[in-house]
Amino acid sequence: MMTSMSTRPVAETLGPPRHFLDIADVDAATLRRMIDLAAQYRTGTAPEALRSPLVGKTLAMIFEKPSTRTRVSFQVGMQELGGHVVVLSHQDTQLGRGETIPDAARVLSRFVDMLMIRTFAPETLHELADYASVPVINGLTDETHPCQVMADIATFEQHRGPIAGKVIAWSGDGNNVAQSWIEAAPKFGFEMRLACPEGLEPRADIVARARAAGAAVVVGNDPQALVEGADCVITDTWLSMHDTDTDRSNMLLPYQVNRALMARAKPSALFMHCLPAHRNEEVTDEVMDGPQSVVWDEAENRLHAQKAIMVWCMGLLP
Repeated sequence: MMTSMSTRPVAETLGPPRHFLDIADVDAATLRRMIDLAAQYRTGTAPEALRSPLVGKTLAMIFEKPSTRTRVSFQVGMQELGGHVVVLSHQDTQLGRGETIPDAARVLSRFVDMLMIRTFAPETLHELADYASVPVINGLTDETHPCQVMADIATFEQHRGPIAGKVIAWSGDGNNVAQSWIEAAPKFGFEMRLACPEGLEPRADIVARARAAGAAVVVGNDPQALVEGADCVITDTWLSMHDTDTDRSNMLLPYQVNRALMARAKPSALFMHCLPAHRNEEVTDEVMDGPQSVVWDEAENRLHAQKAIMVWCMGLLP
């Protein structure tokens, strides 16, 4: 009798894959285990069984948006875990030529063990996950950026210990990173304050869900008041990729993180920015390069946090 030479299981026999789509979708205890494993990867103390557990596995990365940190950190991370990486831009695939997301998800699931996508519409991410039979990771959408915030939390705890009970202040556009911070607040037990211009606040439904889950989330328009006494101050670029809206920059000018704004926070407060930064726009050089800034550790922790996320997605972290 002829038997198949393939060792890849048929999708229907695998059970539901572990996707990492948004922080809100994952329980607090699991997120904590990921953060703790990320710290072990950073310090070189990960258990022997989790140092190179993905030998023979392949991650496909789909980029509809350009990337430096996401691409390099996922690629290096997967290689350090023993696996392989395939990088696909939108121009490299049939997705840009009319192939549907469900069809692409089904096909790619037969070739690789895990998918990461960096895309515009969250609907694209969720449709990919709906039809993939392998884990899908959110590398960024216009709505959320959970891998970044996992790295940010790992960075805070690297420098200041447990984030529970702390005050995190955001100054600027209530964008995708801000919204993932909001989703993280009830999971990790910190207070989240967001100072945003009118019209650039985070989505009301995301705020409402976090509050319903028990988080203290404050949204307002006064950065001076909302940064007062904070343990960490965060900002992001005023203009997203390909955006040239000068009115938006004018709206955000009062939200610049400078020495005066940082002085409102605790003397021990950290400064974070997910990068790339537009220096002397959303943050001044003296803050970016100052003693409170942890932006380079934050960038490094993308590598460690995403390794932990991938290990969890592959079912190797309980």
